Amino acid sequence: MGCVSTAAHIGGSQVLGIIPTALAKGNFVGKIVGEELRVPTIQDRISKMLDNSNAFIALPSGISTLEENFQIASWVQLNIHHKPIGLLNIDGYFNKLLSFLDQAREENFIPHSAQQIFISASTVEEMVDKLEDFVYKPDPVAAQID
Repeated sequence: MGCVSTAAHIGGSQVLGIIPTALAKGNFVGKIVGEELRVPTIQDRISKMLDNSNAFIALPSGISTLEENFQIASWVQLNIHHKPIGLLNIDGYFNKLLSFLDQAREENFIPHSAQQIFISASTVEEMVDKLEDFVYKPDPVAAQID
């Protein structure tokens, strides 16, 4: 997280690192450049990220990143938000996950509204372009949830 925040800051972006206290104490995230907000739990982190972002970008990573992104995606089905999740698909890292999502959609286990927010790109430039062009298309069933 520290390297990503540094690169974003150098690139001129506003940086807000939202860190669960347990990770901050263990120094798992490195030095955050920009504003740092410590929260008690991962659930608090996800909520704060949702409140403070226009989109999400996942880099090739592990189970915690996937868990956070699926939590965020599940909230689309509940009409909590309609923000895209970018999967920076370096060297095809997310190909099998994207295939799984296609299959789950084809078999009607997830609605189009939840799948459409996953945006895949193999470069940062392509990702930025796709996120800027993203327009959420409401799902008629999900639209009834309030």
